[in-house]
Amino acid sequence: QVQLVESGGGLVQAGGSLRLSCAASGRTFSSAALGWFRQAPGKEREFVAALSWRRRDSTYYADSMKGRFTISGDNAKNTVYLQMNSLKPEDTAVYYCAAAMTDYSPTSVYARRNVYDYWGQGTQVTVSS
Repeated sequence: QVQLVESGGGLVQAGGSLRLSCAASGRTFSSAALGWFRQAPGKEREFVAALSWRRRDSTYYADSMKGRFTISGDNAKNTVYLQMNSLKPEDTAVYYCAAAMTDYSPTSVYARRNVYDYWGQGTQVTVSS
């Protein structure tokens, strides 16, 4: 089992920044990748970014997040971060961290929800205009 706990969400004005954290515990030594997804009210959960531990911390982003969001990880702390800059009201959503136990290549495979085995409870991000 892997437990994931997200933190760092909150209320921010448009143009501001937030840094989300996802702390993993349990069978983390065998996790292949960690990813971030988000879900806005009335919408499906969508991919944000992923980091592959097994592929030398290779990263992959949804096109709409490139240039504004940065995913990074600290393997020693079993923690992955999501730095979000230039936030927009449309970034308002619950942000979820997820862990995949299977190694896939290329890293873009981790954009698919069905490759993840464990999910966190989510952290709310609200961007005011």
